[in-house]
Amino acid sequence: MTQPDSIRVMVVDDHAVVRSGLRFFLLSCDDIELVAEAASGREAIEQCHAIKPDVVLMDMVMPGMDGVETTEAILENHPQTKVIALTSFREGDLVQRALQAGAIGYLLKDVPIDDLAAAIRAAHVGRSTIASEAAQELVKVNTQAPPVGEDLTDRQREVLALIVEGLSNNEIAERLVISMATARYHVSTILSKLGAANRAEAAALAVRHKLT
Repeated sequence: MTQPDSIRVMVVDDHAVVRSGLRFFLLSCDDIELVAEAASGREAIEQCHAIKPDVVLMDMVMPGMDGVETTEAILENHPQTKVIALTSFREGDLVQRALQAGAIGYLLKDVPIDDLAAAIRAAHVGRSTIASEAAQELVKVNTQAPPVGEDLTDRQREVLALIVEGLSNNEIAERLVISMATARYHVSTILSKLGAANRAEAAALAVRHKLT
């Protein structure tokens, strides 16, 4: 029977053995109660509507609707619910996507049971818990240099395509029906963003990285 001050938890995982293990673990916590289980994202959303758990332990990689999509859908309708990503995957981009979707925590499935219980309690009061391995991968993602040309605007890509064709600033201005000053500005900005020393290098980078 649910205690008045117990934390109501739902487990979402497509593997029955994982759900069984978490169920057994939660039975040992006096202040935490398992109130629902789901084997898929769609089922999790339905259960969340019906049960309204306090905290959801969410697998990230599931067939069909994955954990990121499921987290977004749950929090859109139940913003008071706290979602903890509980997964075997520590890739930085997945960590980033989970947190952007609204997950308050990110833990790996080999987390010690005492740490998992502490994370559930922390999530319930609005505190985040991120596995150190996941945090390290997240830092790597956020410190990597962006792909060459990623920050070029659509207009700058147009101008770059004309540079590749070998057009001069004056010819670019005529082709795009813009002023000479504007054409010169676009070319200068493109060289700066690409880190190119001249138009020839910019054209070479454009071809190599398929920017046009």
